[in-house]
Amino acid sequence: MFILFLLITLLLFGLLVLVAGAVVYQTPLSQFELNRRHEAGDKTASRTLERETLLADVVSIQRIAVALLLVLTVLMCVVTFGWLVGLIAALFVVLFYGAVAHLPSVQRQAQKLYEWYEEPLLRFTDAHPKIVDTFRSATLVDTDNYHRVDSRDELRHLVERSEGVLSQREKKLIESALDFPAKLVRDVMTPRSVIDAVKSSELLGPLVLDELHQRGHSRLPVFRGDIDHVVGILHVRDLLTLHDKRSVTADKAMEAKVYYVRDDQTLEKALAAFIKTRHHLFIVVNEYRETVGLLTLEDVIEALMGQKIIDEFDAHDDLRAVAEHNPRGNNTPTGHVDL
Repeated sequence: MFILFLLITLLLFGLLVLVAGAVVYQTPLSQFELNRRHEAGDKTASRTLERETLLADVVSIQRIAVALLLVLTVLMCVVTFGWLVGLIAALFVVLFYGAVAHLPSVQRQAQKLYEWYEEPLLRFTDAHPKIVDTFRSATLVDTDNYHRVDSRDELRHLVERSEGVLSQREKKLIESALDFPAKLVRDVMTPRSVIDAVKSSELLGPLVLDELHQRGHSRLPVFRGDIDHVVGILHVRDLLTLHDKRSVTADKAMEAKVYYVRDDQTLEKALAAFIKTRHHLFIVVNEYRETVGLLTLEDVIEALMGQKIIDEFDAHDDLRAVAEHNPRGNNTPTGHVDL
């Protein structure tokens, strides 16, 4: 009989360390990210989401199983070895079963066992919610003991829900920074239809200088022939210091170095180019090198900050809005038809 009780005690102790040594792994993805991928049709994420939903119940069952096996092992120690030796053996079990369960060799076997019974446990918890609720109420399980952000969408979601933590201005700044990498030059440039430019042969007399200043720009492109042939950049502030304002033409006063950027470039690359060249205005061209707009450093900073920067040289808050109203009547002859 002693041998039988001893075998039962050892068996219970073995089961105890195997169950206690099993680790219920959680996915590193957050609940929000799993939901997002599930809604996007990711089947792997759908299965993981279903598993994560039931995982707290599995942990509850594991904890209850450990508690029951611990009680049975202690009782069997007393039955097998008597009160004195049994209590000493039971004390050893209580104090050291956790250390034994975390031995690498034990954990490997425990994990293999857990992988075998996890799927039946998940099916059981899904099929018997009332029984599992009883288990859960008996244990305090917190499977959400960490939080990480796995996508821009999730970070944006957290920012939107941060009422009382972030001000509206701070929210706008973060949201603009999140959107910034996806924005293209064409999204923020000054369109071709409202570009103010100067002919290279134009004399910069007092009336012309006053008109240029009134247009509200500190820099203007200089073209030869048409706007598709930009040959320089005119700095209005520099013109105010010219000694001879009656005979100087735009091509004599302009800066001859012109920088071009494609309209399908990202604002990130444009910003890097502004920093590298230390220039403040780029001519925007399309794939055929036709001028389609202007991009300034100010345009890029506004897109990054999500806020307009208005200074004394701005005649309009939003030149793209002005362009949409077609103030110059571009391509609107009598009898025109828009398709």
